[in-house]
Amino acid sequence: MILLIFVVWMLFFDENSYLSHVEYDDEIKKLERLKAYYQEEIAKDRKIIQSFENEENLERFARETYMMKRQNEDIFIIEYDTISD
Repeated sequence: MILLIFVVWMLFFDENSYLSHVEYDDEIKKLERLKAYYQEEIAKDRKIIQSFENEENLERFARETYMMKRQNEDIFIIEYDTISD
């Protein structure tokens, strides 16, 4: 009887119970997936940064992303009306 109570206590109620270990394993798997995702993102960002070593690529990125321009240069942005009558 005491052995049965001990086993039930250790499996379900103890701080280091089997259920806690299952939850910890799930959390570890989730964190490992996040780690792999962020490592892929870091690799992509490194490729982008390496492409900026070329001055033309850096200028193209600045123009497309931040709408930057050279001195004495005019940029016209044309927006089309999307509402049809």
